[in-house]
Amino acid sequence: MNVERTVAVAGPRQPAAVWADYADLSRWSVWSPPISGVEASGERLTAGLTGSVLVVGKLRVPFTVVSCDHEQRVWEWEVSLAGRTIWLRHEVLERAGGGSVATLTVAGPTPVVLGYPELARLALRRLVG
Repeated sequence: MNVERTVAVAGPRQPAAVWADYADLSRWSVWSPPISGVEASGERLTAGLTGSVLVVGKLRVPFTVVSCDHEQRVWEWEVSLAGRTIWLRHEVLERAGGGSVATLTVAGPTPVVLGYPELARLALRRLVG
């Protein structure tokens, strides 16, 4: 059974700076502690980009970026974990009064989707903080 969950985290960093850290794959391990590295067909987010994320130094999680809109600061990707596909959508919004809001919507198998948002919330706090 598949489910979907969305989390949103606000912080003081400006949307352009937050987006820059999303768009540059070499920065992912800086703001997302579980990510040890990224191997990909390019260095920046773009539709069609493929590769794998190295999680906790051991687990390689293959991914494909499905769409990416740098102007709107939104991107979607699919990852493959244990033979299951997980869909994720990230967006960076301007926050009223300054700063930004990073949102993540994740859809996939119930155990992954129910557990992932808390881990993602920690990473998003670092990203927008």
